[in-house]
Amino acid sequence: AEEELYISKVGKQKAAATLLPTLSAFGDHTRYSEEKNRTGFTLQPKYTNQWGLRLDQSFSLSGREMTGYRISRDRIVKSDFDLSAVKGEYLLSIASAYYDALKSKKTLEIAAANVKRLTKHRDAAGIRLEVGKATRTDLLRAKAELAGAQSELIKAENNLRLAKAILARTAGITGDYDIREDSRPVDLDSLSAGCELSAVECLKERTFAERAEIKALTMQKNIAEDEVRYAKGLYWPTLSVEGVYLREENEPSATFSLDERIYGVLKLDFPFFEGGLRRAEVREAKAKLRQAQYSLQDLKDSIAVEVENYYLDLITQSGIIAMLKAEVEYSRDNYNAVSKQFKYGLADSIDVMDANTLLVTAEKELANEEYNYYLAFLKLKRATGTLLETVVGENQIDN
Repeated sequence: AEEELYISKVGKQKAAATLLPTLSAFGDHTRYSEEKNRTGFTLQPKYTNQWGLRLDQSFSLSGREMTGYRISRDRIVKSDFDLSAVKGEYLLSIASAYYDALKSKKTLEIAAANVKRLTKHRDAAGIRLEVGKATRTDLLRAKAELAGAQSELIKAENNLRLAKAILARTAGITGDYDIREDSRPVDLDSLSAGCELSAVECLKERTFAERAEIKALTMQKNIAEDEVRYAKGLYWPTLSVEGVYLREENEPSATFSLDERIYGVLKLDFPFFEGGLRRAEVREAKAKLRQAQYSLQDLKDSIAVEVENYYLDLITQSGIIAMLKAEVEYSRDNYNAVSKQFKYGLADSIDVMDANTLLVTAEKELANEEYNYYLAFLKLKRATGTLLETVVGENQIDN
C-alpha cells in the first residue's frame, strides 16, 4: 500500500510534466553524392551540418491535461485512504493475536490452578484411604483426574508459546517477551457521542463518514467521473506550439543561404475519423464509472450490516459475561463446599470431580468471552473507521 502511494505520487509528477513545454536539442549531418553548381551558385553543397534547439508544447482545447493532472492528485488521496485501510486491518490482526495470547495465558493459569486443586484432592483421598474412610477407587480416580489435568497444563504451556510466536510474527517483535493484560473499560457511548439517532444508526452514520474504504471508493468514483471527461476530450482538437532556433553550415557555403534561423509554428490538429476509437474510449470510461458507483453502494450496504453485526455481538457478549461471572462465583463456592464435605465424608470423589469440572469449564468460558468482548469492541471500532485514529491519538498522548 505504501508503494502504491509512492506510485501515485510519481504519477502526479508525470501528469504535471505534460503541462510543461519540452525543450530539446537536435543536430544532423547530411553528405551528398556530389556538389552541384550553376553559373557560380551552389545548388547542392558537398555536405550540410544543422543543429539547434526546439521548444514544443501541445494541449487539448478541452483541457484534458488539467483533467489528467486532477486525476493524478485524486489518486494520491485514494492511495492514502487505501494505506489507512491496510493499517487499520493490520492493527486489528495484531489485536486479535494479542487477545489469543492472553487467552492462552489465562488458560495456562486456569490449568495450573486446576492441577493445584486436584493435587490437594489426591492428597486428601490418600489420607482418607489410610484411615479407612475412602476406597482405593477414590484415590485412583483422583490420580487419574490429576494426570489429565497435568497433560492439559502441558498443552496450555505449548499453546501459549505458539500464541506468543504468532503475536511476535504479526507485530514484528524480536527476542523473548512477556504479555500483560491492559483491559481498559469499554466506552461504547463514545462511538455515538453527539448523535441524536439510535445507537446503531449513529454508528452507521459515523462509519460512512470515517471508514477509509468508503473514502477510497468515493474518491475512485470521482476519478471515474474525471476519466469520462478526459475521454470526451478526445473529440476536441489539439493545439501545438513550436519555437525553433536553427543553425546551418554548408560546404561550400552558398552566397545567399541563411546560416541562422529562428521561427515559430502554430498547429491545430483535429482527427475526423479514427475507426471509432474515441467512442470506445468514452464508453469504457462510462462503464468504469458505473462499476465504481455499484462498488461504492455495495460496500456501504456490506459495512452497514457489518457494523450492526458487531454492535449486536458486543451487546450479547456483555450480557453473557455478566451471567458467566455469576456462574464462576457459584461454581467456586460449590467446589469449596463439596471439598469440605468430602473431607468429612459427606461427599464422594465423583462429587468433587464434577464440581471441579464445572468450575474449570466456567472459568475458561468466562476468560474466552471477556477477551472476545474486548476484541469485538475493537472490531466495531475498525468497522466504524475509528480504530487507527484512536491508536494514533493514544500514542500521541503517551508520548
